[in-house]
Amino acid sequence: MSAPVAGTGRTLGAEAPYRLRWAGLGVLCLSLLIVVMANTALIVAAPSMLRDLQLTSADMQWIIDGYTVPYAALMLLCGVLGDRFGRRRALLAGLAVFAAGAVYGSLADSAFDVIAARIVMGVGAAVIMPATLSLLVAMFPGHERARAIAVWAATSGLAIALGPLLAGWLLESHGWGSTFLINVPIAAAAAIAALALVPASRAADLERTDWIGGALSIVTVGGLVYAIIEGAHAGLHGMVLVAFFAAATAAAVFVAWELRHPQPLLDLRRVADRAVGGASISVLLLFFATFGAIYFVAQQFQFVFGYGPLETGLRLLPLAVAVSLGAALSNRVAPRCGERVAVGGGLLLAAAGVLVLAVFDPASGYGPFLASLLLLGVGIGVATPPATDLIMGGFPESELGAAGGLNDTAVEFGGSLGIALLGSVLAASYHRGISEFLDGLPLSEVAGPMAARAAEAVQAAGDSVGGAAVVAEELAKNPFTSSYTEPLLEASGAAFSHAVGVGSLVSGVVLTVGAALVIALLPRRAEPAGTDQAVSSSRDNAQDREVLSRNA
Repeated sequence: MSAPVAGTGRTLGAEAPYRLRWAGLGVLCLSLLIVVMANTALIVAAPSMLRDLQLTSADMQWIIDGYTVPYAALMLLCGVLGDRFGRRRALLAGLAVFAAGAVYGSLADSAFDVIAARIVMGVGAAVIMPATLSLLVAMFPGHERARAIAVWAATSGLAIALGPLLAGWLLESHGWGSTFLINVPIAAAAAIAALALVPASRAADLERTDWIGGALSIVTVGGLVYAIIEGAHAGLHGMVLVAFFAAATAAAVFVAWELRHPQPLLDLRRVADRAVGGASISVLLLFFATFGAIYFVAQQFQFVFGYGPLETGLRLLPLAVAVSLGAALSNRVAPRCGERVAVGGGLLLAAAGVLVLAVFDPASGYGPFLASLLLLGVGIGVATPPATDLIMGGFPESELGAAGGLNDTAVEFGGSLGIALLGSVLAASYHRGISEFLDGLPLSEVAGPMAARAAEAVQAAGDSVGGAAVVAEELAKNPFTSSYTEPLLEASGAAFSHAVGVGSLVSGVVLTVGAALVIALLPRRAEPAGTDQAVSSSRDNAQDREVLSRNA
């Protein structure tokens, strides 16, 4: 028994909307929750993993980014495959792969195994994420879609803060493997609920898959994300330059191929639309700032302020509350003032949030961080729902997966840029700040085998505030070196707090300039929900029919 196209909310009139759509939205939000939490929970779990597995800084980098590269690279193709073969099927397959990776990660006992587990989870996330958005748009009529997307966006914000909180609670009494394993029952619950509450949905007339375009998109996005992450960490060595060249070449071929293909993976003419393009840039910028800020703040809380994992998670919770409040506010602002005001205003609020840490001394305590998290969260909540709505509304029924993939690629690419580029600014500023203290240590008095160990300790302390904390712990164990423990912690804390201010200034400037660009690109006001979509759907009805059913 199937529901015709009216059930998707893209045409007006004939059929009633899907009856269990709000319950189905809960399932989609639960699926989204674990995908986003997998990124942010690791930031809190990282210190425990660093000590237990004796990880190098390169290991730690790729444990974080092993998830990011396949996640970003595969989303566009996975979204289109969901359109063709079934979006609910894609959601279920993604949850299964994600859970398998989580089980593997919980049993890992080496850096290689953890990185491999994170890669598997990233593949699962790349299937889940676009499926949640395309199913949402398929289930909801036009006049309810903005509210549904606001709930979806609020869930993203909740997950950003809930990940560290949940990880912190687990680490109070369990090992870091529990932060992987907790995803398994959540994924299983989401899969069972999806079978009962989420309707099967696919694009009925999509009979071909642009596999060449898919391969080119993987090389373009994956190569670029890899090059940015590795280049920021290790400099422009041979593999980074090869990845940049491969990504640039694949991007040029991708554009040429897609413009000529009769059924392209991604219709670039729609992306070139001012509303879709401006909204995509805004999503990228918001998550550039958000993931960069979480990366800064979690380290400041744990290594400088000395908060435990659970305390860190609790102090990040205001971000989730602020995102929810911002999403509720967006439901009032966007219909009355237009998407340009809502998206542009949200970006400026987020910029003000990160600039708080550039104006006020981050070392002064929790106060500046609370103000920063609240402003950033409200900005995300106000801007993300209308931006996502503009992206999804710019594509016809048969291309919802591509639209979801575009939105989610912007999210993950922005997050990768934030951690890589702002992390590089943070690391460079920190190194400059602590180098004077490290240069003043009496290493010339150390001889023999201890000299090499002392040099390694100095290098670790100069690389990161986490490395300095580990070195300080070792110094404290030796009565001959314990007197250097407190001076090292004070110097590293001061250097890192200053670096947070520098990184926040860069992030705030990028967001402010980006907000001006987005405001210039976005139209003053989009057509009322449903009007433009009904016209588009009538015009493209034969090509863009949607199959939405409980038993397809």
